Amino acid sequence: MLLLLLVLIAVLKVLDSEKLKGYVFAVFNKGFADGELGRDTSFFSLFHNVLFVFSSLVLAFVISLITAQNKDGLAVSFSYYLTISGVVFSYLLIKRLLEVSFSNLFLLRKRLRFYIVSKYSSLYSICFFLLILFIVCQFGPLSVSYLVPIIIGLFLVRFVLHIRHNKNLVFNELFYFILYLCAFEIAPLLTLFKLMF
Repeated sequence: MLLLLLVLIAVLKVLDSEKLKGYVFAVFNKGFADGELGRDTSFFSLFHNVLFVFSSLVLAFVISLITAQNKDGLAVSFSYYLTISGVVFSYLLIKRLLEVSFSNLFLLRKRLRFYIVSKYSSLYSICFFLLILFIVCQFGPLSVSYLVPIIIGLFLVRFVLHIRHNKNLVFNELFYFILYLCAFEIAPLLTLFKLMF
């Protein structure tokens, strides 16, 4: 699976090396999301499909590694990893389709376009860093026990920077933003967490 992830990175580099470089550091670069608004950011483009699959597999790797450690240090079996990756892929796909459907249904697509593009570009960026962390944990000196605080820190940085980049939209529509967080971000994650442990 690690070889497959490296192949997916190679495919992304062949498709558009500049865009790949931008996505790696997108979480720290607000200008990248601005630049992506003028380009093809369609969920159905080949580049974004490969990036979506890559991110799902990386998140599944990290989740399976953490959950296996919590189950008396058992090694991660391939079938366990496939189950986790299926759940993660389905969750991200359904979430993405619902966001696109609701933004089109309520005629908010233009207004929310920057928010959605910056949100997914920062998630993809975090996934590149998570892959590096996963490799260091598996083949280097870093223990898995350090992985959870580092991941929480990365996602907190992503959340703070995302709010900062979208502060006008968030604070003008604070009630709807809190409702969105509860319905699309927190509740599904709590449900997945309860199912896994």
